[in-house]
Amino acid sequence: MTQYLVAIHLPDDYDSSREEQAMIDDIDALNDDMVAAGIRVFVGGLRPARSAMSLRTEPDGNVIVTDGPYIESKEHVGGFWVLELASQEEALAWGRKAAIACRAPVEVRAFN
Repeated sequence: MTQYLVAIHLPDDYDSSREEQAMIDDIDALNDDMVAAGIRVFVGGLRPARSAMSLRTEPDGNVIVTDGPYIESKEHVGGFWVLELASQEEALAWGRKAAIACRAPVEVRAFN
C-alpha cells in the first residue's frame, strides 16, 4: 500500500465563512466514506496562505523568517488528506470525489 496526498487548492481570497451547507455536507460525507473504506490516515484544513511564515537559509547559514507563503501564487493548498491506497488509479478516483465535494482543484501525489 502507498500513501497519497490529496491536496485541495483554494484561491488566496477564499473565505470559508461563505461555504454553502451543501458543500460542507458533501465534504463530511466524503470523510465518512474514507473512514468507512479504512483508507484515511490523516486529514487537515489549513489557515489562509497569508497567515503562513516562510523560512529561508542564507549562504552564511542564517535563517530568515518572512511573513507569507514561500511561493507567490494565486492559489495555495487549503487542506489535504493523506490516504493509504493500493494504486494511483484508486488515488485518482478519490481525488475526483474530493474535487467534486470541495468544488476546487485537487492535486494527487504519492509519498516516497
